[in-house]
Amino acid sequence: QIRILVTAADVIHSWTIPALGVKIDSTPGRLNQTNFMINRPGLFFGQCSEICGTNHSFMPIVIESIPMKNFIKWINNNSSLDDWKQVLVS
Repeated sequence: QIRILVTAADVIHSWTIPALGVKIDSTPGRLNQTNFMINRPGLFFGQCSEICGTNHSFMPIVIESIPMKNFIKWINNNSSLDDWKQVLVS
């Protein structure tokens, strides 16, 4: 189960990742949330799906899903992420 929180700094964005069945709006000054599940490793591609400004329809979005043990290994190998290590250990 993945929960994401989104907001925007400039204009309303409406992004989508069709393979995951996710579409959500991000609005300046507001917090929006959605949940979804990814059951397999892979790359999932999406884009900003509204014309919210110049070239925004070409704004690519990529989510990479990897097994949990690979993610933990990645966290442990990146010493600049000490704060995340504390979250995972506790």
